[in-house]
Amino acid sequence: MSTGQTRTHLRTCPLCEAMCGLEVTVEDERVTSIRPDAQDVWSKGYVCPKGAVLGDLHHDPDRLRAPLVRDGEQWREVSWEEAFQEAAHRLQTVIREHGIESTTAYVGNPTAHNFSLSRYVGAFMPMSSLPMIYSAGTVDQWPKNLVGALVYGGMWSIPVPDLDRTDHLLVLGANPSASQGSLLAAADVLGRMDAIRARGGRIVLIDPRRTATADHADEWIPITPGTDAALLAAMVHVLFAEDLARPGPLAAHTEGLERVEELCRPFSPERVAATCRIPAETIRRLARELATARTAAVYGRIGTCNQEFGTLASWLVEVLNVVTGNLDRPGGSMFSNPLAWSLTSLKPPDQPPEWAFGRWKSRVRGAPEVLGQYPVSCLAEEISTPGAGQIKALVTIAGNPVISAPDAARLDEALPMLEAMVSVDNYLNETTRHAHVILPGLSPFEQPHYDELLWSWAVRNAGKYSEPIFPPEPGRPAEWEILLKLAAILAGAAPEDADPALLDDLYFAGLVGVVVGDPTSRIAGRDAAEIVAATAGAGPERLLDFAIRSGPHGDLYGAHPEGLTLDTLRAQPHGIDRGALEPRLEEVLRTPSGKVELAPPYITADLDRLAARLDRPEDDLVLVSRRHVRSNNSWMHNLERLVRGRERCTLLIHPDDAARCGVRAGSHARITSSAGSLEAPVEVSDEMMPGVVCLPHGWGHDRAGIRMEVAARHPGVNNNLLAPGQFVDVPSGNAVVNGIPVEVRPA
Repeated sequence: MSTGQTRTHLRTCPLCEAMCGLEVTVEDERVTSIRPDAQDVWSKGYVCPKGAVLGDLHHDPDRLRAPLVRDGEQWREVSWEEAFQEAAHRLQTVIREHGIESTTAYVGNPTAHNFSLSRYVGAFMPMSSLPMIYSAGTVDQWPKNLVGALVYGGMWSIPVPDLDRTDHLLVLGANPSASQGSLLAAADVLGRMDAIRARGGRIVLIDPRRTATADHADEWIPITPGTDAALLAAMVHVLFAEDLARPGPLAAHTEGLERVEELCRPFSPERVAATCRIPAETIRRLARELATARTAAVYGRIGTCNQEFGTLASWLVEVLNVVTGNLDRPGGSMFSNPLAWSLTSLKPPDQPPEWAFGRWKSRVRGAPEVLGQYPVSCLAEEISTPGAGQIKALVTIAGNPVISAPDAARLDEALPMLEAMVSVDNYLNETTRHAHVILPGLSPFEQPHYDELLWSWAVRNAGKYSEPIFPPEPGRPAEWEILLKLAAILAGAAPEDADPALLDDLYFAGLVGVVVGDPTSRIAGRDAAEIVAATAGAGPERLLDFAIRSGPHGDLYGAHPEGLTLDTLRAQPHGIDRGALEPRLEEVLRTPSGKVELAPPYITADLDRLAARLDRPEDDLVLVSRRHVRSNNSWMHNLERLVRGRERCTLLIHPDDAARCGVRAGSHARITSSAGSLEAPVEVSDEMMPGVVCLPHGWGHDRAGIRMEVAARHPGVNNNLLAPGQFVDVPSGNAVVNGIPVEVRPA
């Protein structure tokens, strides 16, 4: 019976870097409408289709509300106590019989967008004593992390284009029309691009597909997938050869400029033109336009990361911004200074000052460790290959690698071999169907929200906090409590003795001790016990309050009384904006030299491999992936309002290639790679450059045993069935899922 009670809540959408502000109307405990918050200081009334259906996600009947335990092929709901007992029994049995090295974890992409998980994965790792984890990062941005570590000294030190003040924007491997910014926090990126052009600026888009983003650019230039590094190296060549290199004041803060000039000398535009399929004169023009623009920024994203030369491409983006003098200046590429600093900015304690890689190698393939991880494609072989150190137990955290990891079929076959699998997940999906225990988290509307990491890539120094809309059901733990309890179980504790509150206190006290002991901290030298006592609350709210108060805009625990605290942020539900980005390079740098180290040998050694690529025969057809504005990797396909409409899981192919391969629009094609084969409907379009075909990412919901009714009716195909597991960017270990050689023929 309706009570007629209506409430309006202000929320931040947690789905991506846009962080759009929402007005959520609730009547009788149901979301009845979601509209953009016109007063939001950040998004100013912008929202995409995904944010508008978050109520559907909250009310989705397939979303798990209680733990599940497997009984043979069946599932049963159990109490939280029984679920943790079963998890402990299975995990501790494996560890007792095979050692902790037999156990690992996989961390998925939604972790970065979750209020609890984003802050407590860092606690889960050391407390659990797991020697190694896998993550979606090695299918996404690991080259960016590697470049940040070596060039700037921090693996999450990633500058962003100052969109609101730049005069020239060069975009590679990014499609804001589908994904807004990525490692670039900004709402309405296309609107900001339009503003660049309206004020007389210029935008150039480099992409093998003429995406909808091209409609907001001055020029679209197609490129052979996987050759962005060759193009960028040739542009650097031109800048030095034509005396257009103008680092300006950056020269005093940079090491390796002469070495970069020397290394890029062999990559002339004429040398790379045939490989990139971009005329040499066009490459020279791109370099000249970049060099002579009043302000400029080069932005490369996922298409430049998960390709054959992802590290070199990511590195050369930074090189171009430095060599043209556009790093750390308004209108160029700048570092954000958010209201709350991110816990990820703390360097892993096991890393030396100069960073180290390949400290150990994977058991089966011999893949070197990079930033503490192996390529995620190693996980399947580590499970399925017998011998000492074989993975017998796995914890998955908000991830669906059976859909999102390369060589997906092999992982799907390997997971049933596990003796213990525990999943922290809200759905019974393609991956969690193999688990023995599923521990569901809260919906976004049942918990607070403040993005932990994403503000570090924001185009303005800002932040906003959202209160929960709905209270969780009594007895339901938050994800941070689940992680801490699992960590204690993995360390050998009985479930009844694993007290998340106690572990949280220990974690927080240790964190404060690290920060006050850091001479670069704003509260360096302060009494740690005093800081702990002065920070109220528990869990992620306490961590957020600490990060705000000890951050660049905080009250510094009384030293700056006018500064911010979590309470002052709470009092501003539309957010707080502290202005445009400001130069802060010297504050950011954490390299051994204290300078931008522009030519790290670990990265530049890969240029020989790039040079060899220039002499390699071209593949007949290569595959790239794509995203859609109504999709979010693999985890928004169970919402009817997002998946209805025309078929989107199609193979895009150029008319010339379609004729050559004998396929036509509306028919089905068989696409085959060295890893596998699948069939998909054909969509013929000249938006693809010849020689390149395209499938969307995140689909393939046709597995038996999933509990996602809507997604199962719109299954699509899993393009990661075609991604070879050992095809990786060599320096970073990041998977190559763009530029896969394929054959296409009629189904």
